Amino acid sequence: MEEERANRFQGFLDMTSEMNRMRQLGMYGYEPGWEDRERTHANAWVPTADVYAKGEDLFIRLALAGVKREDVELTLQENMLTVSGERSRDLDEEEVSFYVHELYYGVFRRTMTLPSGVDQSKINAEFYNGLMEITIRGAAAAAEPRRIEIRERSDSE
Repeated sequence: MEEERANRFQGFLDMTSEMNRMRQLGMYGYEPGWEDRERTHANAWVPTADVYAKGEDLFIRLALAGVKREDVELTLQENMLTVSGERSRDLDEEEVSFYVHELYYGVFRRTMTLPSGVDQSKINAEFYNGLMEITIRGAAAAAEPRRIEIRERSDSE
């Protein structure tokens, strides 16, 4: 029987990005005119992601269909990995009539907290078939928790 592996990356996904993604879908979903609203971090579309470990390496795969590689930026600051960019609309809305309008266009941003101590030189990113795959070598290697002694407090203290 395979031993169940503890999720050492609990809290890995930036909760704000996830909540914004759900809020956008719920509030603006497929409502006509949502794309005309001003884009901010709070309502920018957020690409979906898979995060998984293979051996000691951590992998992040983001769905970026219709986004050009040169329109994506990847940054690391204080263990915060941010993928941002823009998906441009290639249709002239004055020339077409939409029957269904479900794709998100405009700016996007996704921020994730990496385990502490990640070395930027160990991060690689590749773009292919509408996916961006980020490999972080050694980031899935689990550091064992350290036990802290609890001492008895005496009445004289």
